[in-house]
Amino acid sequence: MRYAICRDTKIENTFEADVVIAGAGLAGLYTALNLDENLRCVIIAKDNIDISSSWLAQGGIAAAINEGDTPELHLEDTVVAGAGLSDIDAATVLVNEGPDDIGNLVKLNVPFDLDEFGELQFTREGGHNKNRVVHAGGDATGRETLKALSHIVSKCKNITFSGQSCLYDIVTGESGVTGVIVKYNDRKFVYIKTENVVIATGGIGQIYKSTTNPSIATGDGIAAAMRAGAKLRNIEFVQFHPTGLWRADSDGNEFLISEAVRGEGGLLVNSKGERFMVGQHELAELAPRDIVARGILKELRDSGEDHAFVDISAKSESFLKTRFPTIYKVCLSQGINIAKDKIPVCPVQHYMMGGIETDIDGRTNIPGLFACGEAANTGVHGANRLASNSMLECLVFGRRAAQFINSSHGKSPPRTAPVLENIPPRQGAQLDYPKHREKIQETMSAHCGALRTTQGLKLALEIISEELSLLESVSDDSLAYLETLNIAAVAKAITEAALNRPESIGSHYLDR
Repeated sequence: MRYAICRDTKIENTFEADVVIAGAGLAGLYTALNLDENLRCVIIAKDNIDISSSWLAQGGIAAAINEGDTPELHLEDTVVAGAGLSDIDAATVLVNEGPDDIGNLVKLNVPFDLDEFGELQFTREGGHNKNRVVHAGGDATGRETLKALSHIVSKCKNITFSGQSCLYDIVTGESGVTGVIVKYNDRKFVYIKTENVVIATGGIGQIYKSTTNPSIATGDGIAAAMRAGAKLRNIEFVQFHPTGLWRADSDGNEFLISEAVRGEGGLLVNSKGERFMVGQHELAELAPRDIVARGILKELRDSGEDHAFVDISAKSESFLKTRFPTIYKVCLSQGINIAKDKIPVCPVQHYMMGGIETDIDGRTNIPGLFACGEAANTGVHGANRLASNSMLECLVFGRRAAQFINSSHGKSPPRTAPVLENIPPRQGAQLDYPKHREKIQETMSAHCGALRTTQGLKLALEIISEELSLLESVSDDSLAYLETLNIAAVAKAITEAALNRPESIGSHYLDR
């Protein structure tokens, strides 16, 4: 299937831009801010900036700028966490250039937390052997960073922000990208002519039953890139955060108990108060996320319980209110005082290590198509992301993509757009999209989670392939259709890739 739109889709308006960025999280905003001010940039976003994974990011940004730390040590931890599958060249770029991007955020007035001497405050998270994670607002790094950057973006005359705008399709000609089709306010379609498209749409959490991702994380950018012919890489590596807040009445939208809680001394215990990660890894509670997530799941399987606990009660209430104000407040609303009570937790889908394959400048195999942030696969994360490397990746490779666009703009002959009227017809129909969406989510959660089996993956692929075939056989211009179609397409890609990797490694674990 080449396009999500159909032959009868009415394109009401046509605009032009030098660059279109899909996504208004950290990757999208930082890319825009690094573009030449003479380039006309349009940022399209399904919702406002506070509805994004970046906004929800708690822990911080990792970079080797603390005394006694070095990029080489950061690289070593990144590669170890990635189970040896990290691209060394890309990871080296990440750790070497990351400190300068942190310095740039400081210049852009991102309010990082400071110590009593007015210097950046550092914490430690899982997989790190040094305190190298800077944070803002205690446990609101994403929110504080996006607030600062969005304010600057709003002042840039060359940048237009368009909320309530969903990327439908990437249009390509023989020599590369020629534009995008966007739907505004779930009503009218427009065509934006451009030769530079940056996919920064974030994650794919909504293909699972429970996720820390926002409701808009339906894999739209990845799916649109797939339809355009972009290559994917490492899409089978899906990270499940060990400590989502467990709730008996969960609606699938989970709140994260940051790894920084364990970095500040929180212990993982079972219902008997016993630590169970000791002996499983030399870093115990601070082992890489895939190891801790599996450790919890196996503990729950053995005990028959549905959640474990994080115990941070050894810290004072005043410390916890200051260091983790958001977590403290949310837990208190659930009747949990984290200074006195153990926090109930269980693993939950959190992050996609794989994605659209790019080089270190954010370029895909399609000229003019770039990707950065969670939707991209630069290769730095390998089979499992090191904590707090995600925001750093947004910064480093978003900036590099912008720099490449700056240096190459206008140096190639104009591209000729295809005739969209040549799109094959499909039968118009409206399906029960919530029902189909739930079936895919249930299937993925049951068979393509943190613990997998070959038999389960084969069953999942069969079910999801049937769902995708049905969705591709009909046409419907609604946003509900597009999101369900994208969820099915990405779910199938993940399941196929998982079946094609017969060995367990990193977050891909076959529980034979």
